[in-house]
Amino acid sequence: MKAIAAVLLFLVCLPAWAGDDHDRIRRAVQAGEILPLERILEQVDRDYPGELIEAELEDKHGRRVYEIKRLTRDGRLLKLYYDAADGTRLKVKEKR
Repeated sequence: MKAIAAVLLFLVCLPAWAGDDHDRIRRAVQAGEILPLERILEQVDRDYPGELIEAELEDKHGRRVYEIKRLTRDGRLLKLYYDAADGTRLKVKEKR
């Protein structure tokens, strides 16, 4: 019963935590600390045409990184990593 209550509490609080992340990201973009996701996705669209699966902003070793999951037109699933501060593509991994 305690486990169920903990899960329900987590689900109730989840939207509030997500809102905090969105606010923090918005402030970082407005302060010029990171590029907006839209700008990164424009670059992804040019370099890897296809469908966006997922986009996340993560902290990797003290660096903010956009992690983009992309399904290309030829059916490859890619994980793309971009420096959030300047848009430099850092790594491309193909998921098999």
